[in-house]
Amino acid sequence: MSLSLHSIQPQKGATKGKKRVGRGLGSKGTYSGRGVKGQSARSGVSGLQKLGIRQVMLATPKARGFKSNRPEAQVVNLGAISKQFSAGAKVSPEILLKKGLVGSTTLPVKILAGGNIAIAITLTDCHVSATAKEKIEKAGGTVVQR
Repeated sequence: MSLSLHSIQPQKGATKGKKRVGRGLGSKGTYSGRGVKGQSARSGVSGLQKLGIRQVMLATPKARGFKSNRPEAQVVNLGAISKQFSAGAKVSPEILLKKGLVGSTTLPVKILAGGNIAIAITLTDCHVSATAKEKIEKAGGTVVQR
């Protein structure tokens, strides 16, 4: 028999076997990485309870209040309308969409009194604040309510 690396073995009884933990009464093991006693040492405990995530989940605040289903109105100021339109123009949500002042015709449009208006326009199918309505009528325009 030739002597080579793959044929060398230690003498019988010279090495000790690996300790196998948690394999029944005969294994003479310790705690299998579960610590000593308590809920987390028993079987059937999930990893979430061991990590303490359960306590974190219980501590998160509950949602309060309520969320309205009514869509928010798209806001357009009078100053923006006076820059985009000329005297005698008809203003509606569709025309405002073409001019790029609103993003959609499906959502409601509300005209606010920000800025000044000196031209007469006809405003239709839009919600209008009281101050904006006064400014439009003072400039000679009309507001047609739906």
